[in-house]
Amino acid sequence: MAKEIWLWIKEKLAALVGWIGAGIRTLWRYFAGWLQTVSGSTWRKVAVGLPLAFFLYILLGMPIANRIDDDLNVDPVAPPGGSATVAAVSYLVRREADHNNWTPNDPFVLPGWWIDNTPNFQKGIMGALSRFSFELRDQLGRRRGSSSIDTNLEKAASNLSIEPERWIIDFSASWLPTRPSDQYYREALGQLDTYNVQLGSDQAVFDRRSDNLLATLDRIALDLGASSASLDTYIVDNSGGFLPDVGADDLFYQVKGQVYAYTVLLKAIRKDFSDVIESREIAALYDDLLRSMNTAAALDPLVVANGAVDGMIPNHLSMQGFFLLRARTQLREVSNILLK
Repeated sequence: MAKEIWLWIKEKLAALVGWIGAGIRTLWRYFAGWLQTVSGSTWRKVAVGLPLAFFLYILLGMPIANRIDDDLNVDPVAPPGGSATVAAVSYLVRREADHNNWTPNDPFVLPGWWIDNTPNFQKGIMGALSRFSFELRDQLGRRRGSSSIDTNLEKAASNLSIEPERWIIDFSASWLPTRPSDQYYREALGQLDTYNVQLGSDQAVFDRRSDNLLATLDRIALDLGASSASLDTYIVDNSGGFLPDVGADDLFYQVKGQVYAYTVLLKAIRKDFSDVIESREIAALYDDLLRSMNTAAALDPLVVANGAVDGMIPNHLSMQGFFLLRARTQLREVSNILLK
């Protein structure tokens, strides 16, 4: 009986495959016949018109896709009992991955592939949020490091660490279609928002201790120090050249995105740790730190120049590095007071 059923299934599958094959052959004969009716002049028009239409589409789409959203007058609202810092992370992820269109993984057929400032700015933002999410998972979201890791924060940190350039086709990850980066980031949004809501009902932890603030500021300072070193190395290797430096703006906007994200986070951290900041009498120093970060994040030259540091042409990377070092010094000053 089973053998007869299997033979019947095979017959039906063979008939289905034959029907599909016959349909494909019929469609191909119809298409081939239609191609023969198209004149040579029409093909010439298509050959010229398609590249021209693509060029105009890219040309008009580039200024639309180019968006450096460095507005510092943002104040994300946390749910009752939640964390302003987590709300700030969610706000930035939602804005860049959802509202503003995620450009670092755009294929060449989209205008975002043909611009560089916006993708680098967004990569800088997401790099800062990714590194901060591990601090949130390992330090802020636990009690004294002895409690278990919050599952929502663990998943969010994993999703935010996905490389920003991943598109639906990524042969370095899989030969099959895969999930693009922005889908992972949107998934992290749900996990961060769930965690923040759970804080309000005491189902999660956000430990507002001075040592946690110290560890968080130290991590940010280390990250800014690494960016400052990258700027210094690039300036030493490339500044003052005769030809325009087309790579300077890539680094400038990636660091700008990083500094912008940390500025928004530091403002939110000030709210979450207001009791610690006031009790340790570091409010004035912390506000000076925020002003330096604001200045570094707001730098927006018309053209990023990488002139000789003592030449007539400005060096915007050097200027950015100066404000970075100033902010990092102030971060260290706040940390030193917290250590006492």
